Amino acid sequence: MRIVMLGAGGKLGQLLRPRWPGDATWTTRAEADIDDLAALKRALTGADVIFCFAGATPSSGAPMDVNVTVARKTLDAAQGAHVFLFSSAAVYGALQGPLSEDGPTSAQSPYGQSKLEMEQMAADHANPCTVLRLGNVAGADAILGNWKPGFQLDQLDDGTTPSRSYIGPTKLAQVLKTLATQTHLPKILNVAAPGTVPMGDLLDAAGLAWTSKPATNRTIARVHLDTTVLETDVAFTPADSTATGIVNDWRREMHT
Repeated sequence: MRIVMLGAGGKLGQLLRPRWPGDATWTTRAEADIDDLAALKRALTGADVIFCFAGATPSSGAPMDVNVTVARKTLDAAQGAHVFLFSSAAVYGALQGPLSEDGPTSAQSPYGQSKLEMEQMAADHANPCTVLRLGNVAGADAILGNWKPGFQLDQLDDGTTPSRSYIGPTKLAQVLKTLATQTHLPKILNVAAPGTVPMGDLLDAAGLAWTSKPATNRTIARVHLDTTVLETDVAFTPADSTATGIVNDWRREMHT
């Protein structure tokens, strides 16, 4: 099986590459320019599975419609290979969980809206694909990945911090490799470890100092992805869902 990774130079690609359990072709924009359809087709020729990590994030400064454009160009060049596109838990906005793939969406941000538009485009495209609604990934997130001295975190009225569905990067690599071998895949799939974890607990487990600030009416207290469908193909341990386990996964020595 030939697996090709697009967008290997981004934060998520850099986290996953040294943790990937097996062979894959990792390509950056310099090696496979998504804006050059002919070059992209050459890079993807012979692929069985394609993971597209490329796209715009809220902190990238890029226009959010890039997410739709990049996904469309990847599907156009895929030549029948199964493409995995990365959406986000942001498509659910502030809806109460557990949030299932066949339930409602309510994007609250331009980023979340762009991911919903990408999902609709992918649903209408002829090339086979699966959209992965990814939870927070330790190290590619706004908490562990962007920590710096003086970091502040919202505190809710009950004294807790917001909780999110999370997954460690090593576990995520294992999940994606497992999905790549499946023959019957849904069109949309939530990807995270089961349950949620408080953000403050993650910082504490990592030994990263933080102070609290009052939550605002824009603070989303909890984002809980329903991972029932994912768990039919992927096994998780209790540690995969704990703050300590997620931090240990993130800091685990990477193989080469």
